[in-house]
Amino acid sequence: MSADNIRRLDGRIALVTGASRGIGCAVAKRYAREGAHVILVATTEGALEEVDDEIFASTGRHATLVPLDLTDFSGIDNLGAAIFERHGRLDILVGNAGVLGTLTPLGHLKPDIWQNVMDINLTANWRLVRSFDLLLRQSDAGRAIFVTSSVGSLPRAYWGAYAISKAGLEMMTRIYAEEIAKTPVRANLINPGATRTAMRAEAMPGENPQNLKTAEDLTEIFVRMAETSWTANGVSVDEAGNITG
Repeated sequence: MSADNIRRLDGRIALVTGASRGIGCAVAKRYAREGAHVILVATTEGALEEVDDEIFASTGRHATLVPLDLTDFSGIDNLGAAIFERHGRLDILVGNAGVLGTLTPLGHLKPDIWQNVMDINLTANWRLVRSFDLLLRQSDAGRAIFVTSSVGSLPRAYWGAYAISKAGLEMMTRIYAEEIAKTPVRANLINPGATRTAMRAEAMPGENPQNLKTAEDLTEIFVRMAETSWTANGVSVDEAGNITG
């Protein structure tokens, strides 16, 4: 096999949340092209089927589709059991799914908006760790990658619920990294920066999306962090692969 045809994730089992669009979709398709069997998790079945069609067209292999609302926490538990039954391990976990909520002063946030942001951006990722920790430990090189934001460490007015959820996610990931330090598993964060996604358009409606990088531009660092050769643990990485925290 020539160097150009080497598939860097050949035979790996990878689960990606928020896989129906944006960064999650791009990462899932790239992982599939790199040889991984991808498990796609998103709320809408039709959107997942469209991604699967693209994966099949480029690789000749189908993904596993999991229509799941991540606030269905028992559904996450059931998914872990199903993956154990089918594969016995999980090599790569990408916690990408997230919601913005409402950009407003903290005192104006509606409790249901706050709760939904925390449930999806933070609690669901903890439930993923809770459900998949043993599966990642069954891999020879388990990799957990969570998507964060600069507002997780740099306070920004009006971004309350989203920023606080990301700050919690960063601490959760680093604690998990400490707990798995003596195992083959590695847990890290990626801050993709300004990217041409629906969430970015929602947050910055006056911005020209053509001035932003695309989700596809980010996939190389996601591949690098998923490889068995990646050894960093408990760090935050930017879109260029630089360790920033």
